[in-house]
Amino acid sequence: MPGVTLTDHHFSVPLDHDQPDGEHIEIYAREVVATGREHERLPWLLFLQGGPGMLPPRPVGRDSWLDRALDDYRVLLLDQRGTGRSSPISRQTLPARGGPGAQAGYLTHFRADAIVRDAELIRRELTGEPWSVLGQSFGGMCTVTYLSFAPEGLREAMITGGLPGLGVTPDEVYRAAYPRVQRKNTAYYRRYPQDVAAVRRIAAHLIERPAPMPDGSLLTVEAFQSLGMMLGTSDGADVLHYLFEDTWAGAELSDGFLARVAAFLSYAQLPLKSLMLELTYAQRGTGAPNWAAQRVRGEFPQFDARRAVAGDDPVLFTGETTYPSLFDQPCLAPLREPAEVLFARGDWPDLYDPRRLAANEVPVAAAVYLDDMYVDATYSLQTAETIKGLRLWATNEHEHDGLRVSGGRVLDHLLRMLRGQI
Repeated sequence: MPGVTLTDHHFSVPLDHDQPDGEHIEIYAREVVATGREHERLPWLLFLQGGPGMLPPRPVGRDSWLDRALDDYRVLLLDQRGTGRSSPISRQTLPARGGPGAQAGYLTHFRADAIVRDAELIRRELTGEPWSVLGQSFGGMCTVTYLSFAPEGLREAMITGGLPGLGVTPDEVYRAAYPRVQRKNTAYYRRYPQDVAAVRRIAAHLIERPAPMPDGSLLTVEAFQSLGMMLGTSDGADVLHYLFEDTWAGAELSDGFLARVAAFLSYAQLPLKSLMLELTYAQRGTGAPNWAAQRVRGEFPQFDARRAVAGDDPVLFTGETTYPSLFDQPCLAPLREPAEVLFARGDWPDLYDPRRLAANEVPVAAAVYLDDMYVDATYSLQTAETIKGLRLWATNEHEHDGLRVSGGRVLDHLLRMLRGQI
């Protein structure tokens, strides 16, 4: 592969780290090093990707932020437990665990705390030394968990778009999210005012007649609104706009349009995200998530498409949320019952330790994107103040995907901050 050498690693880790002699699962990771530097003693950089339930990049060379990272590091791309090649969870694998209760019990072991403990076992196997970590989005939340419970394993930490509110409840997360999503809608319609009528027409049609999609699920108006998840990326408004080309075949939605929508909405390649997203915010004292995004949505009637179509308001798209209707997708339908059990649970352990963070000694640099649709900047800035020694870069230069699309500039900025060059 041009410019890089790849090495596969496979690890066996306990499903429950508190029971090291119990059931084990497999964790896969891919080592990436610049060609010609395979035998150098380079420091390790662990990359923790966004999600939860998503995959790290599959390199095709020295592309994106990897190009900058490989100047200084040997990079480890971790398929977090339950994803990719790491004992994946899906409608085809999860039912083997038993009934909904047993499946939900299994899923309790797939949060940030377990990911961090996996990383520590892997670190000790690969190198006896502390390593660097780069956490993007949910990976940044995992990094704060790492700083809370295993800082001895870290040489330095970099976080992009992923500083969590330390004690924020799921309800508070979504109560802050809907206004941010509304602002992204406003910016979208300002950029493409012709789409106000185009979206209203599609929404009105779907209210009357939900449309079958290629995967067998129905495109309801609520599912259609969830296309707004893309509005938080640098090119999301443009991608959404172009989605509405060639929308109609007479009085029906065209097959091409429905196929494009299905590709954006499908969770077939990231089923774990549907189960873990709300649990990202569940800790001691926050209570059960209990479909927080759906419940809190009722406080924001401007997101009611039927109300908008009946009146004169634009139809608003929603953001990155888990609604019960998501489990109407065939790839998720078998996971609905364990999801119900999981989201009703309220006895979650802490993911962060504010006292340990206040005494932090690990060098940390974090980028907070002030216009981030997915992660609330106010909560992120509050958390930045609680982590001792954290060097903060608060910017509106980038959207949530700044690390990926900046060609290494975001990572370089954080590295220079850590090295006292900024």
